[in-house]
Amino acid sequence: MNYLEFEKPLAEIEGKAEELRALARANAEMDVVQEASALDRKAADLLRELYKNLTPWRKCQVARHPDRPHCKDYIEALFQEYTPLAGDRNFAEDTAVMGGLARFNDQPLVVIGHEKGFDTKTRLERNFGMARPEGYRKAVRLMDMADRFGLPVVTLVDTPGAYPGKGAEERGQSEAIARSTEKCLQIGVPLISIVIGEGGSGGAVAFATANKVAMLEHSVYSVISPEGCASILWKDAEKMREAAEALRLTAQDLLKLGVIDRIIAEPIGGAQRGREETIERVGRNLAGMLGELAGKDRAALIAERRRKFLDMGSKGLAA
Repeated sequence: MNYLEFEKPLAEIEGKAEELRALARANAEMDVVQEASALDRKAADLLRELYKNLTPWRKCQVARHPDRPHCKDYIEALFQEYTPLAGDRNFAEDTAVMGGLARFNDQPLVVIGHEKGFDTKTRLERNFGMARPEGYRKAVRLMDMADRFGLPVVTLVDTPGAYPGKGAEERGQSEAIARSTEKCLQIGVPLISIVIGEGGSGGAVAFATANKVAMLEHSVYSVISPEGCASILWKDAEKMREAAEALRLTAQDLLKLGVIDRIIAEPIGGAQRGREETIERVGRNLAGMLGELAGKDRAALIAERRRKFLDMGSKGLAA
């Protein structure tokens, strides 16, 4: 278990419980059941307390937790007959973006998502989930294909943002993000997006301009990272806690603002402490959202999606 900074007291208690069990395994005559159980209860109480009212900055930390299920985990667990499709037919394959044909509850569809990787090797291969222009152009190609064959599109968002490197800018990063966002608004099939970790900047919007947008309880979705915001506004990245508060980036804030449509609950302690349960909940909510959009014609889906984004902020302006 990887512990976050605010979970250090929990790490100490769980560490002591594990030490007792290790001693018992080494010496069969030792009876530590009661002591270990007491520590387990204390740890469970502390875990509930820590996660009861997470601050926006702590939610950012949880959203970035390396043990959270990633796009690849959801695809492997929820989708059948997944057939990956690679390349943008222009420059290269971008492994930060996964995508292909699949079945969900026997329904054919197209699934696209950011993949961060789970260890040093795969994180480097996946560029930490930061897509380059070819990744967004691949997504556009897959959405075009889904539209042509009448297949719903599901996107799984988990990125700190689009890759800002020199090569990406030379190959038209901004234009590729804009084209992907535009394509989301144009396709006449159901489009559902779920933020499973970080939803960073235009790199996330390019996948999440959808009919239905859901977020995991401890995920975040914002125009910029708290560190980036703090560097711009205060010239000090250490003010990321204040920036996180100001950005209104939590699922709870965004539901109130009408930016997203639903929150998917996570187990106590976050998705990283209940990976299978979290994936199952995402699957259940995905099925519900597909059901809500089933039967709507092309014109209705496009009009509904465009109106959804045009209306954002209008309630606040009217007040």
